Amino acid sequence: MRTVVWSTGGVGSIAIEAIRHRPDLELVGVWVHSPDKVGKDAGELAGGDPVGLAATDDAEALIALAPDCVVYAASGPERDAAAIPDYLRLLNAGINVVSTSSTSLTHPPSYFATDWRAQLDAAARAGGASFYASGIFPGFASDQLALLMTTQSKNIDRITVSEVALNDHYPVADVMTDGMGFGRTLDFEPMLKTPGFIEMAWKAPISLIAEGLGVQVEQVHGSLDRELTDRDIEVAFGTIQAGTCGAVRTRAVGVVNGREAIVVEHIIRMARDVAPEWPSSACDATYRVDIEGDPDIHCVLTLGEAEGHEAGRGAMTATAMRVVNAIPYVVAAAPGLLSSLDIPTTLPRHAFE
Repeated sequence: MRTVVWSTGGVGSIAIEAIRHRPDLELVGVWVHSPDKVGKDAGELAGGDPVGLAATDDAEALIALAPDCVVYAASGPERDAAAIPDYLRLLNAGINVVSTSSTSLTHPPSYFATDWRAQLDAAARAGGASFYASGIFPGFASDQLALLMTTQSKNIDRITVSEVALNDHYPVADVMTDGMGFGRTLDFEPMLKTPGFIEMAWKAPISLIAEGLGVQVEQVHGSLDRELTDRDIEVAFGTIQAGTCGAVRTRAVGVVNGREAIVVEHIIRMARDVAPEWPSSACDATYRVDIEGDPDIHCVLTLGEAEGHEAGRGAMTATAMRVVNAIPYVVAAAPGLLSSLDIPTTLPRHAFE
């Protein structure tokens, strides 16, 4: 399957390396945003050996290659606004898309922008192509893992899915500062504090779990907590100064039958010693599924090693491989907007080779 990777950031670079070693996938193009990267070897941009393929910022040239699938991994604080026009062009051209960029599209039926959703669905059907978004959280750990755990349940009172992560490796400054408020004082209002933003950000996994279990979410409400760091912290996008935000905690609650039934919690730190009273992780990231019911079920998933790891590599690899491994299944699927409920478990092919 002829494949293009859209962006060479952390996730895109991992996707490039994975695709080039897969006998069932062929890397035929790589899109880059920065003019400084245009013309450079895609393999080297991904931190590996040369592959003899020059990166380009010419989207039409990549579309003209007629690839079977595009791995879309561009990032930014307003990812959907920039990505939707790209998705429409690709789908209309009959090119399948797997994306880690638009996390709210992990469950298309609950997507907040109904006009965009209608356009995407029309483009997919017109082009005979499919669109699938996933990742690790949102994605596998925030919904599909939870649904797998519920196969052991007789009765369920509440499902809580959570991520505890150290994100000092994340290099996109505007996402971390303007979007989440890291490195800002508590009187700064980040995008996360916009009324309804947390609810919108986590509606997709809540709705996906609900659909999988055949229940209706009556409403979603969210909350935000921030904690200051008492020392300067050096991170990938700069310096978090003492007295500014060094940890963020969000909580989104889906109400079913009048009670809090599906909960998504997300804790991000810039250093492990910030907000010590919050749940912590010694790994790149820890993901939990806690089901209160009959029986009570508790599942813990960790990514990365506690010491000596390349920061964030485990979570980024998991994110990239959620969509790379999905390529054969998405290409084979009927045209339209897909969620994890619409395709088989995306088992990796050639993983032992």
